[in-house]
Amino acid sequence: MSRPDAPIHQGVVIFAKDKKRVSAFYRRTLDLVAFEEAASHDVLRGHGLEVVVHAIPAKIAAGIQIDQPPRVREDMPIKPTFVVASLDAVGVAAQATGGFLKPLAGAWHFRGATVLDGHDPEGNVVQFKQHDAPGDA
Repeated sequence: MSRPDAPIHQGVVIFAKDKKRVSAFYRRTLDLVAFEEAASHDVLRGHGLEVVVHAIPAKIAAGIQIDQPPRVREDMPIKPTFVVASLDAVGVAAQATGGFLKPLAGAWHFRGATVLDGHDPEGNVVQFKQHDAPGDA
């Protein structure tokens, strides 16, 4: 279980039309705990990581349409990458919270980790990395 009071070493802010849904995705896929919850944002913490899910203001959010399933935003200039204990667990959590993780058959190995892309419930591309066991390639 993650500790929300552990020192924070990295962080990211994710803007969301549906803060509650996007927050649930990052809580479950990254095993984070709500450190702070407000109408405008949720601060999620654990494992030295802080993810702030910030609600897009209602006036702006009204003009944003999220398709179901969401259109994947592959043209974004940034893709957050998170180290996780289990890609299998991330896949289950992503599906349960409206996100997506590509099938494990599509994973690749890079610098001692198995790497796989997915996306959150609003289509923001996210990469997950699971450290390989010694001897894995």
